[in-house]
Amino acid sequence: MPRFKQINNERIQFTAEEEAVRDAEENAEAVRKQEEKDAQTALTNKKASGKQKLKDLGLDDEEINA
Repeated sequence: MPRFKQINNERIQFTAEEEAVRDAEENAEAVRKQEEKDAQTALTNKKASGKQKLKDLGLDDEEINA
């Protein structure tokens, strides 16, 4: 589907180069968002893993939080 831009209240279709640039920008943003989501998931998993390791050593929740 062609994309358009608005210039002086006139609707102009993107050129092939503009389409390629916009596609690259959108792909880069999607990758960035996925990397951010993956990093947050990894952090959450590491916290849970660390807590479980401390529990395995015999600490209770109060000791872990302290």
